Amino acid sequence: MGQIVHFGLGNFARAHLLDYTADAGGDWQVIGVNLRSGATRDGLAAQDYAYALKVQGVGLKQIKVLNTILLASEGQQPILQAMAHADIISATVTEKGYHLDQNGQLNLQDPVIQAELAGPPLRSLIGFIAHNLAQRDRPVTILSCDNRPGNGDALRQAVQQFAQAAHLSVDWSLARFPNAMVDRITPATTDPIRQECKDPMAVPTEAFREWVIEDCFAGPRPDWPDVQFVQDVRPHELRKLRMLNGAHSFLAYAGLARGYDFVHEAISDPQLRHQALSLMREAGATLPQDIQDQVPAYAQALLVRFDNAELAHRLDQIAMDGSQKLPYRILETLRIGAAPVLISAVRAWMSYCINQTAKGKKLNDPLAEDIARAANSAQPERMLLQLIGAEDLAQLILE
Repeated sequence: MGQIVHFGLGNFARAHLLDYTADAGGDWQVIGVNLRSGATRDGLAAQDYAYALKVQGVGLKQIKVLNTILLASEGQQPILQAMAHADIISATVTEKGYHLDQNGQLNLQDPVIQAELAGPPLRSLIGFIAHNLAQRDRPVTILSCDNRPGNGDALRQAVQQFAQAAHLSVDWSLARFPNAMVDRITPATTDPIRQECKDPMAVPTEAFREWVIEDCFAGPRPDWPDVQFVQDVRPHELRKLRMLNGAHSFLAYAGLARGYDFVHEAISDPQLRHQALSLMREAGATLPQDIQDQVPAYAQALLVRFDNAELAHRLDQIAMDGSQKLPYRILETLRIGAAPVLISAVRAWMSYCINQTAKGKKLNDPLAEDIARAANSAQPERMLLQLIGAEDLAQLILE
């Protein structure tokens, strides 16, 4: 029997990795790990860890590959024990779950990382993987499913830096960290969805799904259908991050400013639709030459997906953690060439931060306190750009 230990059992993991694994069949099981909240564990435990996946245009799928969910708050040893027997350790912990600084290095000053380096208990994906590898005697594939460029490389580097700081001895030849690109729009579950599915833990998602993985596994893997195993994930990754995620972030901040709540509302606004399509084209022009011909069709396909009113994808869900997302969704693209809508996207984020702070609302962002101080400063835009490592773009964005 193959075993996956997956960190971060939110809606996306249940609509993507668990859905693929259920379709693969075989004797694979998934053990989940949640680092913070126990609500998902409690809800799924009450129904033997099975749940309904509502796939638009397809119907309901019963997903039954999840064995259990372990909580970091209930002790690290059961988690480390499960990891010791895992063939694959995967993760969807969002961008902030990697605890990286603006330069992509492990932030050793991060309070969570500092606490782990001082001693147990473990509370981060990085710490758990480093301690697991220090105790391993069999190969393992560590698979990031988060929206980070070079996510496998970034995860490996962070774990190596943690291990060095913690003076852990690791046989790095046992571990593989493939890069991967994941794509499936998965909004938060609403009460109408729960009622329709007759399942309080139901997950809604679109029919489209995509998974591209670097083909460098250390051992066995499920027979995942439709997954592309490639030598180089980067072109696929850049296409998605710069075009889909970049447009999503733009629509979130610009759409919220216009009073919209959902992606399908924002993309129906003629001006925002035009700008979003222009952003996709601007971003598409920065992609590797060998995939340039995919840009027009991909942009049109994204518009169709954004138009999907049934998904009810909330803009405030996308707007979360902007300080972590903008550097690679927007700023990296902007550094390749000045582009009007990309600049507008950064300005929309700054306006969002300033306006939310002025209303006394705390942003859902790991740098929320820093953002509030910047927004209240004498030069809020310049200070906000400094927070996201965009000082080099200040003249372009603020002119």
